[in-house]
Amino acid sequence: MFAAVCGLLGAAGLVASWMNVENRFVVLLAAQTPTLLVVALLGAVVAMIAQRWLVEAACLIVCALGVWMLAPLYLPGADGIAPDEATGPTVRIMQANIKVGQADPWSLVRTVRDRDVDVLTVQELTDESIAGLHAAGLDTLLPNRFVVSYGPGGQGGGIYSRFPLSNTRNLDGFLSANLSADLDVGLREPLALFAVHPAPAYLFPAPEWAAELRRLHAEMTSNSLPDNVVVSGDFNATYTQRQYRALLTDGYADAADQVGAGLVPTMPAGRRLPPMIGIDRVITRAAAVTDLDRIDIVGSDHYGLVVDVRLKQFSFRTISPSAGPTPSS
Repeated sequence: MFAAVCGLLGAAGLVASWMNVENRFVVLLAAQTPTLLVVALLGAVVAMIAQRWLVEAACLIVCALGVWMLAPLYLPGADGIAPDEATGPTVRIMQANIKVGQADPWSLVRTVRDRDVDVLTVQELTDESIAGLHAAGLDTLLPNRFVVSYGPGGQGGGIYSRFPLSNTRNLDGFLSANLSADLDVGLREPLALFAVHPAPAYLFPAPEWAAELRRLHAEMTSNSLPDNVVVSGDFNATYTQRQYRALLTDGYADAADQVGAGLVPTMPAGRRLPPMIGIDRVITRAAAVTDLDRIDIVGSDHYGLVVDVRLKQFSFRTISPSAGPTPSS
């Protein structure tokens, strides 16, 4: 009986990961599909020991289907453009959710400095954390910024950049700050950057979560965007949820998929349990991801990412150095 239940749980995760429904139970079940597949594998072992051959076969079929679904994520170059097709400059992007401003700003800024980060996307900013990052020297390292704070609730967000910013926007229709900006990286066209934080399905109704992901996809496919696009943030969605995979269309590819890093779980962090789900993600269009590392964000319940993105080159032009910080909102 135990082995059969394990197999059923794995099968339920797989089915949920392919269902396009807006039900909280199904959505959250889909997020746990990798863990449930491990449970199904345990069921196969137990069934083998108990000599329950049909149950073992059923559990192994579930595991095989899971491998078929997820194995390509561990093969470099399975998606996205080939690195040799992107001959422009490389931009190093760091993604950090700072847990309602509770992450240690000095440690975060030290990581930005030590890793030679060009662009930082950050979620759950507060007024106090913006001031703390400034005191720790972030505005010196990345002098161009666009930040939005909604007070102490952690719904703020920010983009900090070495490169000049323009066309900064706080996207309409989202509960938290979801930002976009154009970065002047020296190409004929700017790099379009989104710093995103859709609503989490475990706190809000699943239809609201799904609607924010659709709204984000509409922004990502706008005709006004340049060719090179990077979408970085806490998506509150993982690869095994169909609604997240719907973002990986129209030329977009997941950064972890491009380098064969797999699911890259980023939450929870700082606990005895290992991270279970990968909701901090980077997605690119036209650009090619050449490296991805998961990093510690001291004081946060999320791990961060550092991603090297090689842009597609159309033509270079000369740009002047940044004149200093851009105004924040």
